[in-house]
Amino acid sequence: MTDSSRPAKRVISTAEAPAAIGPYSQAVRFGNLLITSGQIPLTPAGDLVEGGIAEQSKQVLDNLAALLAEAGADFGDVVKTTVFLSDMNNFAAMNAVYAEYFKAPYPARSTVQVARLPRDVMVEIEVMAQLQ
Repeated sequence: MTDSSRPAKRVISTAEAPAAIGPYSQAVRFGNLLITSGQIPLTPAGDLVEGGIAEQSKQVLDNLAALLAEAGADFGDVVKTTVFLSDMNNFAAMNAVYAEYFKAPYPARSTVQVARLPRDVMVEIEVMAQLQ
């Protein structure tokens, strides 16, 4: 592919999700693919959500919903998710909240436990979606 035939890369951002806190974009559209940065449980104002894994998972998924909406998509367009947990013992509670947002046919998913997440949160999720 030559540079002129490549799809344009376009930054997707919204005030309905927390702003990037470093040199990265909230999401990037490349052709008909939307790739989000990992979302942690920060409110759009940048405040950390109090509570347990259920409250944190809900905020993360609300942030992702806002990014998807900004790109003209929703959870039905998501083809892949990656879930990062600080403790795999939180999997069932996170999964219960996750199931409120995703319906069959479900996207592919990887879930991994990590040593630590930014701001010592319990969960971070990123998604890839197919756009029209």
